[in-house]
Amino acid sequence: MIDPKNFGTVACIGVGLVGCAWAVVFARAGFAVNIHDADAAVLEAAPGRIRLQLDALSDQGLVDEPPSVVAGRVRVVASLEEAVRNAVYVQESILEKADLKRALLEQLEPLDDGRRIIGSSTSGIPASAFASGLRISDRVLVVHPVNPPSLIPLVELVPSPDTGADALNFARELMLACDQSPITVRREIDGFVLNRLQAVLLREAWALVKDGIASVEDIDKTVRDGLGWRWSFMGPFETIDLNAVGGVADYARRLGPLYQRIAASRDHSDSWDAELIAEVEAQRRKLLPQAQLRERSHWRDLRLMAFALHARSGRE
Repeated sequence: MIDPKNFGTVACIGVGLVGCAWAVVFARAGFAVNIHDADAAVLEAAPGRIRLQLDALSDQGLVDEPPSVVAGRVRVVASLEEAVRNAVYVQESILEKADLKRALLEQLEPLDDGRRIIGSSTSGIPASAFASGLRISDRVLVVHPVNPPSLIPLVELVPSPDTGADALNFARELMLACDQSPITVRREIDGFVLNRLQAVLLREAWALVKDGIASVEDIDKTVRDGLGWRWSFMGPFETIDLNAVGGVADYARRLGPLYQRIAASRDHSDSWDAELIAEVEAQRRKLLPQAQLRERSHWRDLRLMAFALHARSGRE
């Protein structure tokens, strides 16, 4: 088990919303964190963002130490070289562009100490698209969080064909030391696991609106007040395993044909066209005016904090 007391520094490179949340994750777990961003304005704003997150988490009982103590582990660093000088691990959270990620790795390569692991927060770009052919390729992988990782624990670990087993194992142990919940995506695939599962649900949700089967609100309600109740504490396979007397095999034999018919009933090439987008947007704006989006986002974060506290108490 990785011990923050016997660990070098973690470097968070790119400290927008995701990068700041990562800094909170590492500092809350006891790690010393260097933060750096090529955009001076973003870097200047980062400590304030981090402190606001820590204060909110503390108010909900999700930080075990005073926010000032946790924030004190985070150091703003002006240069990339200084940020990674003593870093055992780098969490990259720059813009979602393969060429920019490649350029950053090319900057990091001459600064390499021969052991540093680099995780990318990318939500959909495979590491092979920006990390191949470098001396450090075997120590680069995708470490994709659900935003914000300071509230939602799942992290997808996606190695490239070049990523070594030691790097993957290290990333897993580090995430566990930070009280995150890592999964391993065994090979690169478009969208990884989380977004592929989400894509299937979203594809059907949009299609049901387009076909006039149900309203946007009723579809949200179906997930919020139906599927989501079980999915908030167990996944789809455990759900169906418990939904049939004979378990998952019994469920699959009896209901598999229904799901096959549902899948066959859809032309999966259908796009979300402008008319459909306008219809969904109109229904959402009736439920939530544009001016209230930020307020509702704050409400969502408070609900996530309450759920995180509940989940933590269930593990203790």
